[in-house]
Amino acid sequence: MDDTTAQAPAGPGGRKPSFWRSIRQPIKDSRFFKNFVASVAANYIRLVRLTNPMAKGSDDPTEGFVRNANSIFGIWHGQHIFLPGYHPRHDPMATMISRSADAEINALCTEKLGLKVFRGSGGRERERAIEKGGVRGLISMKKALDAGMSVGTVADIPSGTPRQAGMGIITLAKLSGRPIVPIALNTSRRKVLEKTWDKTTINLPFGRSAIFFGEPIHVARDADDAEMERKRRQLTDALNAVAARAIKVADGAA
Repeated sequence: MDDTTAQAPAGPGGRKPSFWRSIRQPIKDSRFFKNFVASVAANYIRLVRLTNPMAKGSDDPTEGFVRNANSIFGIWHGQHIFLPGYHPRHDPMATMISRSADAEINALCTEKLGLKVFRGSGGRERERAIEKGGVRGLISMKKALDAGMSVGTVADIPSGTPRQAGMGIITLAKLSGRPIVPIALNTSRRKVLEKTWDKTTINLPFGRSAIFFGEPIHVARDADDAEMERKRRQLTDALNAVAARAIKVADGAA
């Protein structure tokens, strides 16, 4: 046998792939690696919560979640990442996270923080099954609400118009009969990723936290399209109001 048949295929420019490059992707795809990264992320979120006492004037997170139990908690994309760390573990809550590979670590991290995670459509099936996946998500979250759980969900549409509530959360409120509670969280020390579509906020340790719960928004089961649009706009305004308040109080400007 010619020795060249046993050699690894050459990469671009005739170079052979390094040993590290050959094993890097299998390591990243392994369950062990994903669990490790998810554990690190969950512990970092716990650290942020532990080292950021609630600022004067902030709502109390435990009281707010318990008072509004069995509700739909709506928050903006980019401000939602650290919220599970502020949710009391004795209060059952579920959320929906994409089935895409990129979201798997996020799902594992969220589960480690005590939330029940439903997986929606994602990956290559997303374009073909986005409507089906959306319906599946609504059904899963409605079942959780019917069982007495709360549901946490982002209100704006991924890669859509940021800070504009979508119709999905309004539809969930209509079908379930449960109110939407606008919620916002921020810390005095934070890094905002300005180039991301949703201005993702990475909260940092050793500062102050501020969390606010808006007034519950009810959507009647017989609401028509015009009423649902009115509720969507109401939710958008309410979320922008609590988000601005959370920043102001966290920064000590209130």
